Amino acid sequence: MDNLLNALVLLSNFVLIPAIAYGAQLALGALGVTLIYAVLRFSNFAHGDTMAFGTAIVILCTWWLQGHGIGLGPLPTALLALPVGILAAILLLLVTDRWVYRFYRARRSPPVVLVMASVGVMFIYNAITRFIIGTGDQRFEDGARFTLKVGDFKALTGLEQGLAIRTSQIITIVVMVVVVSAVFWFLQRTRTGKAMRAYSDNEDLALLSGINPDRVVMITWILVAILATIAGTLYGLDKSFRPFTYFQLLLPIFAAAIVGGIGQPFGAIAGGFVIAISEVVVTYAYKGFLTYLVPESWAPAGLVQMLGTDYKFAVSFIILVIVLLVRPTGIFRGRVI
Repeated sequence: MDNLLNALVLLSNFVLIPAIAYGAQLALGALGVTLIYAVLRFSNFAHGDTMAFGTAIVILCTWWLQGHGIGLGPLPTALLALPVGILAAILLLLVTDRWVYRFYRARRSPPVVLVMASVGVMFIYNAITRFIIGTGDQRFEDGARFTLKVGDFKALTGLEQGLAIRTSQIITIVVMVVVVSAVFWFLQRTRTGKAMRAYSDNEDLALLSGINPDRVVMITWILVAILATIAGTLYGLDKSFRPFTYFQLLLPIFAAAIVGGIGQPFGAIAGGFVIAISEVVVTYAYKGFLTYLVPESWAPAGLVQMLGTDYKFAVSFIILVIVLLVRPTGIFRGRVI
């Protein structure tokens, strides 16, 4: 019985808990992507670097607060700096929309033109982020590192394997639930949210109903900036910050949005967890887990790993291709890509 419990603890420590936290981060990122696609009708390739920019501002503000001895005790100081990063991201996206995307919207350019424009914006955002914070790994986590420590868990249960839960993982899950609930409440219950949904369903009919398209676009970018900055900050707290990493996150984020059903907010959440769990499950080395479950003579000599961690983004790509071939509308029947 102890071997089974040790195996479950080991799996929870390295697969279940990290996958749930990572899934929450992808879900927030994918929700931003799907809002842009649903309301503005194009795929925003600059979303990953929007996350990087907002997070970079949060980090700079966090360092300033830490330097002045301001903090939240056991919680990360970055939570105090988060509003500053959100405001900076909102300003960046609204300026970008005014200088770039509005031009193409006014001429009713096809979505592919806006996609190409977003690729150019992506490189500009990436350069700005690297300029203000550099290209290396940046760590800004402080406060209590662990909510549950390995030693405490072992002393409590008497098991050989210990369970560790990082504070950043708990914060990620709690913040994701709160933010997603707030976004869905806004979209379903407020007049502005209903106007956004109407504009998404039928732009011409929404305009005839008196809906202000400029206001809808502005609110959409504000929501996207909030989601992107929160998702990027949570990812940086859980792992570390590096601008190029956020560029790489674009693939699993888009995969999550498409798997769930592009344009469907519920799909973005579901897709985020599907992609995250798949990546972690496929790249985990099961040697220790199987050693607890099989006789000692059957214990595996190798790592028992389907793919190395360097190939985890390939998992997103494979799932994305399969979904596009088998069910292009995704889990929740979003728009066909």
